[in-house]
Parts: sequence; structure tokens; C-alpha cells
Amino acid sequence: MKIEIRPLEPTDVSNLAALANNQKIWEDVRDYFPFPYTEKDAEWFINHSLEMTVNENFAITYNGDFCGVISANIQTDVYRKSAEMGYWIGEPFWGKGIATEAVKLIITYAFENLGVNRIFSSVFEYNLASMKVLEKNGFVKEGVFRKAIFKKEQLWDEHKYAKLA
Repeated sequence: MKIEIRPLEPTDVSNLAALANNQKIWEDVRDYFPFPYTEKDAEWFINHSLEMTVNENFAITYNGDFCGVISANIQTDVYRKSAEMGYWIGEPFWGKGIATEAVKLIITYAFENLGVNRIFSSVFEYNLASMKVLEKNGFVKEGVFRKAIFKKEQLWDEHKYAKLA
């Protein structure tokens, strides 16, 4: 099993759109992630990523196949030494340990290339698999923001995790 992260490419449009157009994925991410997810959405995201001065968004590949996206977005102002990490894996690739390895790879990239001292991630209370991925990678739960998330027509707790360099 070979898991890698690499810059997004224009040739990823179809695979990105096909995997991202899944309500189960949309339920675990912020609402700015569109659903339905179209090829136009994929083109916009890839073009946006390619225009960035510093690459923060990556394709995740499994044995060479595009299987998801992971990001480490540098924050601004007094938070400029922190990066927010987010990721998703396409449903056909769930349960293979891909997210755990991709997070390990983005941690190394972020600490070595982005000039950050802290990586953090927010997880909706019902996404236990994502919490396990973070914990396996040494993230510490810093707190729970009670009923801070409104998703699926309901209020949910937000669990905040972080890892220091």
C-alpha cells in the first residue's frame, strides 16, 4: 500500500468531482464545500490551489490513484504560526488507513515548509473515525466547543485538536 500527497493537477478534475460528490463526505466538512459537487467546483478548487504562492492543498493518492484531498492552511494575523488542517477520503477508499498516513505526511510538510509551529483541526462530534486519525498522529484534544456546529439541521459539538512542532 503506497500513500502519497502531491500537488493537485488539472487532470484530477474528474476524479475529484466523482469522489467529492458524496453526501457522506459533505456531512463531515464545512458548508463551503459544495454538495452536489460538480466538475466546475473541482476545476475552481484545483485552479485556486495552483494559484497559491505556497502550496497548502494536496491530492492524496493510494497506489497512484487519486483518493482524496488534504490541506494545511496557514492562518493570518496573530495566528500566522498556525495552520488549519482538513482532509477527506473518497468513500471507496475508507477503512484502509489512508487518512492516518496522509495526516502524517502533511504534518511533516507543514512543519518543514510552511513556517508554522502548530497544526490544528476541528472535528464534528459524530466523526469518531477522524478523531482516531488525529489521535494516532499525536494530536491532543484541546477542547470541546459545545453546540458550535450547525450541520444536518442539528447542533453538534466541535472537537478541537492540535499538534505542536
